[in-house]
Amino acid sequence: MTVTPCRILAFLALCAVHASCVVEIPADRIPHAGPAPAPSGARGEARRDPFPGDGPVELTAASAILAALEANSEFAVRRFGPAITAANEDIAKAEFDPVVAGGAETGGSSSEGSSGSPGVVRASSWSGSASLDVPLSTGTSFRLEYGVGLDDSTAYSGQSVSNRAGVSVTQSLLQGFGPDVNLASLRQARLDSRISGYEFRGLAEALAAEVEKAYWNYVLAMRQLDIYAASLELAGQSLTDVEERIRIGKIADVEVYAAQAEVALRREDLINAKSALAKARVHLVRLINLRGKDPWKRSIGVPEGPLSAGAKPDAVEKHLESASKMRPDLNQARLSIRRNELEVVKTRNGMLPRLDLFISLGTTGYSKTFGESLQDMFGSSYEASAGVSFSWPAGSRAAAARDAQAGLRLDQARAALENMQSLVEEDVRTAHIEAERAAEQIPATAATRRLKEQALRAETEKFRVGKSTTFLVAQARHELISSQIAEVQAGINHLKALVDLYRLDGSLLVRRGISAPGIEPVTAP
Repeated sequence: MTVTPCRILAFLALCAVHASCVVEIPADRIPHAGPAPAPSGARGEARRDPFPGDGPVELTAASAILAALEANSEFAVRRFGPAITAANEDIAKAEFDPVVAGGAETGGSSSEGSSGSPGVVRASSWSGSASLDVPLSTGTSFRLEYGVGLDDSTAYSGQSVSNRAGVSVTQSLLQGFGPDVNLASLRQARLDSRISGYEFRGLAEALAAEVEKAYWNYVLAMRQLDIYAASLELAGQSLTDVEERIRIGKIADVEVYAAQAEVALRREDLINAKSALAKARVHLVRLINLRGKDPWKRSIGVPEGPLSAGAKPDAVEKHLESASKMRPDLNQARLSIRRNELEVVKTRNGMLPRLDLFISLGTTGYSKTFGESLQDMFGSSYEASAGVSFSWPAGSRAAAARDAQAGLRLDQARAALENMQSLVEEDVRTAHIEAERAAEQIPATAATRRLKEQALRAETEKFRVGKSTTFLVAQARHELISSQIAEVQAGINHLKALVDLYRLDGSLLVRRGISAPGIEPVTAP
């Protein structure tokens, strides 16, 4: 078989078209390279209302967290972040997209002929061209060209048609050579997508922790209100009893003042408790984004019964291990190091001279008709050229400065990761100590409350037989109320301390059964 220029052109064209599709990065070159999934509610999609209607709402800690993650307005704004960042991957891939270009031109002229050929000379021309440019990640670029032209002049032999096809290949030999540097921007975009996923996870954990703590604050405010309401009722009964004893002459008139003061104090406590409950409720309503005609007035109920003590914290070493794997900010810092390493690859390549090898091959056909000129292209005529081009800014000062800057940022990212690891360990150890302290406070406050109940019973009995005063009974009742509040507070504090510990070791969402981007741990570079 005879190898003609046209067969060579056809072969190179097929190679260019095929190579233009090979721009994906092998999976083993970029660990965990998948982009963060697009969040629900994006692109105008309506968010589901967890509590439709205008009726009362029954909440648990778990349902409050799920409602906030689904409907919280501030979090809804942040949900767009991963999808927006993931779009940068397509932008980076577009650098390797083939580019098709073309154009057409027509024109004409008219002039007086010379003395040898009198008359009017008219000429017209038409030309068209098309090209396909294919950049590759190897630093190679293909260019396929095709052009056709038509000239018609009354001064010569009439119409002439030309067809030309060509292909050129340019290969970078120094700057821009190889996939490592040419795919660096795409790899950075993929890392940015993962970083955005971990950032989104951190926001979700922070919101979940805030909501759960707000829920327990609401429960605490309700329990305190119940305690103060009951204490006011008891204080009122005590005042009635004192007034009756004064009336029948069993105690002195001055005893009534202590009873009245206690009633007034209990009423103050009840007013403050109602205000605290209202504030806790407003904060919770905003976090879970209740809707309806008047969401601020919708009733929110919580399960009755004793508070769960909550699980005891694991050994501190387990929480530190969890933090090392699951803390979103640590994983973000590790990915930032990888991103800066890719930046160093780019800047070091930018310091190299520009040296390109180019090869060009083409063929042209001429005739009076289009078909004949097309056939002439398949003859033995051809055009071929090859060569190199070289450029290098003297000194490369800007490239050297960018490379030095990228190296410093890489060192800075490594130092930041080391500092962050130390801060994370401190946070986890401190939260673990607080969780253990809060757990130990629960039985201690319960024991205090039982003793205060016995002390109140004893003081009440002494008052009944005339061996105590109204002031001492009121003091004993005040101490009992304080111990009841402290007991409820201890249980709530333990639950909130566990929330803080789980947030700081990165396991809160997992422990609450919530799936979010950024679950995969990142190994340190």
